[in-house]
Amino acid sequence: MAELILALDATEKKQALKIVKAAAPHLDAIKLGYPLILSCGLEIAEEFEKFDLPLIADFKVADIPNTNRLIAEQVFDACFASLICHGFTGKDSVQACVDVAADYGGACFVVAEMSHPGATLFFHGGAAEKIAEMAMECGADGIIAPATRPERTKALRKIVGRRKILSPGVGAQGGDAHVVAKIVDGIIVGRAIYEAEDPAAAAETFAHIRSGK
Repeated sequence: MAELILALDATEKKQALKIVKAAAPHLDAIKLGYPLILSCGLEIAEEFEKFDLPLIADFKVADIPNTNRLIAEQVFDACFASLICHGFTGKDSVQACVDVAADYGGACFVVAEMSHPGATLFFHGGAAEKIAEMAMECGADGIIAPATRPERTKALRKIVGRRKILSPGVGAQGGDAHVVAKIVDGIIVGRAIYEAEDPAAAAETFAHIRSGK
């Protein structure tokens, strides 16, 4: 059984809220990234409180420790439940995000390996494994690993143990929800839901993943 997380990369507030209103009964969390936040501002997070779903800030924070801390504080002040940061910046930068998340009672997930084809240029040769190991040393709540390469995500599961793996790449990028749901704690679906003519029906097609059947 895996949670269904909507990657809401719509850029217009009214449309974004309409999509979530329709799909909410079939979702476990909503991931907001730069497209919507840059369009509408961080305060848009308040608009989603009515849906009673955890909000994940997918900013893939990747800077020096102090800047990471400042970004993370703004994210949690805006009532997000979780933050995603990059791991390639090193342990001190990741630790800054993890510590702020802990201070706010939130969660921090570290990108170990991305889902798009170009990611394989650098996330190979043990790099993702090193990031996953570092994330665990920092006390991160989990990692981000690709649904598009389930064999890689399976390898990273051996490193993170019972800590969570959220997996993007299902749908438009070609990841198989049924396959990866056996390995991870949450599947992240974007365009296959928010670009669908009927977002509710599109989200409901993942019901078997959420029920574990």
